[in-house]
Amino acid sequence: MIPVQHIHPMLVHFPIVFFLSLAAFDVVAAWRGASLGGRSRAGTISFVLALLAGLSGLATFVFGGLAMEVAEAHGLHSAIAEIHEGLGGLTAAAFAAWALVRGFLWWRNVRLPGLARTALPLIEVAGAVLVTVTAWYGGQLVYDLGVNVGHVGL
Repeated sequence: MIPVQHIHPMLVHFPIVFFLSLAAFDVVAAWRGASLGGRSRAGTISFVLALLAGLSGLATFVFGGLAMEVAEAHGLHSAIAEIHEGLGGLTAAAFAAWALVRGFLWWRNVRLPGLARTALPLIEVAGAVLVTVTAWYGGQLVYDLGVNVGHVGL
């Protein structure tokens, strides 16, 4: 069976990829003048990406908490870990909330007016920055501190 602390690193790439793809897709779609709201083709693709980012973000956060418990049980006490945990919670909540917003827009077939069409991709770029910063702190835990990583004996 897979140790619980190894599930978080397996899941963590999904919300990163889904949200970065969502932001990139919506920036390009908005630039090309596509409708990002409602049940348009671009709106549906955006909704699905937002939903996948939200769901995978929540799962990643849950397993990240379990991985943190294992690391703390093995003696981890790090400000970097606390920052990563806080950012992870914020990222998961933001992605879940964004999935709900995009789901509402899709479900109600809401067509966005001019300013909202510009704001939507900008909000997603901010989310992409948030997940990138969160991932950077996670990388610090693994690559600098070796948290929950088995060391190879040579």
